[in-house]
Amino acid sequence: MELSPRAAELTTLLESRISNFYTNFQVDEIGRVVSVGDGIARVYGLNEIQAGEMVEFSSGVKGIALNLENENVGIVVFGSDTAIKEGDLVKRTGSIVDVPAGKAMLGRVVDALGVPIDGRGALSAHERRRVEVKAPGIIERKSVHEPMQTGLKAVDSLVPIGRGQRELIIGDRQTGKTAIAIDTILNQKQLNSKADSETLYCVYVAIGQKRSTVAQLVQILSEANALEYSILVAATASDPAPLQFLAPYSGCAMGEYFRDNGMHALIIYDDLSKQAVAYRQMSLLLRRPPGREAFPGDVFYLHSRLLERAAKRSDQTGAGSLTALPVIETQAGDVSAYIPTNVISITDGQICLETELFYRGIRPAINVGLSVSRVGSAAQLKAMKQVCGSLKLELAQYREVAAFAQFGSDLDAATQALLNRGARLTEILKQPQYTPLTIEKQL
Repeated sequence: MELSPRAAELTTLLESRISNFYTNFQVDEIGRVVSVGDGIARVYGLNEIQAGEMVEFSSGVKGIALNLENENVGIVVFGSDTAIKEGDLVKRTGSIVDVPAGKAMLGRVVDALGVPIDGRGALSAHERRRVEVKAPGIIERKSVHEPMQTGLKAVDSLVPIGRGQRELIIGDRQTGKTAIAIDTILNQKQLNSKADSETLYCVYVAIGQKRSTVAQLVQILSEANALEYSILVAATASDPAPLQFLAPYSGCAMGEYFRDNGMHALIIYDDLSKQAVAYRQMSLLLRRPPGREAFPGDVFYLHSRLLERAAKRSDQTGAGSLTALPVIETQAGDVSAYIPTNVISITDGQICLETELFYRGIRPAINVGLSVSRVGSAAQLKAMKQVCGSLKLELAQYREVAAFAQFGSDLDAATQALLNRGARLTEILKQPQYTPLTIEKQL
């Protein structure tokens, strides 16, 4: 039977409608919350999820999938879990955690997910970068050879730091670890006002610190006009553990933007002990087996994959650099604890601070004997090397003799001269806080 023109028209119209019927549907993979508590949600039904993928709960809270098990997925929640109930729907976002990066971030204070928390509105044009990326390979790197001036006489002369190096700052609480880091940021002010190619951008990651401390830091930097070349990433003590765990990686991704675009950046992690504690909390709640000091087995990898991303790139890949100054807090000067030994073995040297020196008025309270820089001497300026070549040895001899000089009164002239010179050198290396010196003044 032959269709009339009207019927034929209707048929083609119906066919086109039917063929387009399913194209407008967006299929989201959805799971349901089985249990929730302590910032961990167990979710059933997300069969296709990737490790480290972001998910969104029906309350709007986001989370990250860390444990992929047979029956369910262990998700750590970025934020309060009080709004999440059993049976709630959970939606995959399809994206691995990423943060904003670029020059638009300079002068801003953001949280671990890159959301501004300084009340100055949204970020201007920026790109987004993955939080977890592989460190540059061996071929893409170059040995460290340019100096990174801290403005501290004791550091620049005895434990010089180069661009692309990782130098650990380690010491007990209240020994001036953060002061060294902040002085380094402030010292870049006069260097950054010179050639554009030499500019060193600074990223400061505050992990588990008091909000008042972070606010005070912002004030110090803005008063010194140092905020204009700095980015602050803050995961404060009141933030949930997943954000404290994520903050260093977020800050590193922001620093890598400069490194990969032929610029230079410095990143300070203050401090990684608190990140390890936050990671331990998450791991234990996810029922991962504990190891030494109840830390999980992969706590070494936690820090090594972070610090390996600080590098000096080869000329073929843009010659940019990312210098890292991780901070570790020790308990009663015990450098041989689990986390300190891990980070010491990953970094290219350490600056050891001691409570005893701090109370004796030797500030910065650097223990010259224990502090080393494994690659810094290659990056030290020739003039500085000439002046300070024998300085470390003389100070070591002075400390050795000073220990014995307490017992005896009659010392020969050579020993007395050594003691006097050592005391003068120690006095020279003292320096008040927030007064970094240019290299010309140091010499």
